Amino acid sequence: MTRQVTVYREPGRFAGWPANYGMWAWDDEIVVGFTLGTHKTVERGHARDRRLPFVNMQARSFDGGETWTLEDFNGARPGGRGLSADEHMDEGLRLAEVMDAQTAAIPSQPLNFAQGDFALMVARTGLAPGVFSFFYLSADRCRSWQGPYRLPMFGTAGIASRTDYLIQSERKALFFLSANKGDGEEGKTICVRTEDGGMSFELLSEVGEEPLGAGDFATMPAALQLPGGRLLCARRCRKGARGYSWIDLYASDDAGRSWRFLNRPVAFRQPGHAGNPPCLKYLADGRLLLMYGDRDGPYKISARISADQGKSWSDEITLRAGGANSDMGYVRAVLLEDGRVVAAYYINDRPDGDGERFIEATIWTP
Repeated sequence: MTRQVTVYREPGRFAGWPANYGMWAWDDEIVVGFTLGTHKTVERGHARDRRLPFVNMQARSFDGGETWTLEDFNGARPGGRGLSADEHMDEGLRLAEVMDAQTAAIPSQPLNFAQGDFALMVARTGLAPGVFSFFYLSADRCRSWQGPYRLPMFGTAGIASRTDYLIQSERKALFFLSANKGDGEEGKTICVRTEDGGMSFELLSEVGEEPLGAGDFATMPAALQLPGGRLLCARRCRKGARGYSWIDLYASDDAGRSWRFLNRPVAFRQPGHAGNPPCLKYLADGRLLLMYGDRDGPYKISARISADQGKSWSDEITLRAGGANSDMGYVRAVLLEDGRVVAAYYINDRPDGDGERFIEATIWTP
C-alpha cells in the first residue's frame, strides 16, 4: 500500500529537485532539502521564472513523514544567493557571480562524519564549463549548517555535483560527484575520498566510461555499500541531447578504486526527456530498492526491487501516478525503523500541466 502526503505546495511557486540537495532521517525525524522559485507558464521544460531568484529551503517531519513544516536553509550562502540553481536563473542572480572555486574554506580541523545528528549536503554553482562544487555539514539535524567547505576540481573541466556520499568512519567518507567531461559539458561520474575529515580529497576513480558524444552524459550518481563491502553506484545516462535515456548500475569490490558494469535496471522508451536520477537504498531484508521519476508518460514516480544484490530487477512498480507532465521526479528517500520508505520528489498534477511544482512524499512498505 502506498499513499502520498504533501511536503510543500503553494500556488504560483516552483519547488523542485530534492535529489540535488538531500534527505536525512533520525528515527522518525526527517528533513528534505529543495529549492524554491516562481512558477511561469512555458511551452516545454521547467516552468520557472528565470528572472526571479531560487532560494534554498528544507522541510521537517517529526512523525515519520506524516506532517511537515517549512524551514529556511540555515547556512551561509555567498551573496545570499541560491545553491545549485544557477542554470535556472538569469544573470544578476547566479551564485557563480559572487564566488569562485577558492571561495569555500578548507576546514581548519578534521570534521566529524560519525556523530549521531550528522547530515551533509553537496552544492554547486551551475552546469556549464568551469562549474565548481562545495559542501556543508550539520551536527544538529539540519537546524544549522557549517560551511561551505571546498571541493577540489580533480583535474576536470568542472564539478557539478549533487548530494551523494557514503560515510565510512569518523574521518573517512566517499563522495560520488558529477564532473564535466573533457569537452567541458556535463557530465561523468567520479568517486573521491577523504580520510582526514574533509581537509583534503583524492580522486579514486571514474564510475564507468566517460560518455564522448555531444549531449551524452552519465551523471547524478546514487551509491550504497552492501554488508559484505561491495559498493554499488547507479548513474543517470543519456545519449545525445534528444536521444534515449536510461539508468546504469556499476559495482566495485576494491573500495571504489575500480568499477565494473552490472546491468541496466531502467531503459526509458521515449527519446528526448533526459531521463531522471536514481535513488538507491538497501532494505533491512537484504533487497535493493531503486526509485526514479518515469518521464516516459504516463508520468509517474516508480520503483524496481532486486532480491539478488542488483543482478536482476523486478518490473516497474508505480508509487505515484498522475503526473501532469515530465517536469517531475528527482527522488530522494529515507528508511524508517519499521521498514517503511519515505520518498520525496517534486511533481505537477494539474490536468493542463501548468500548475505549481510542489514537493510530495510517498510513504510505503516495499
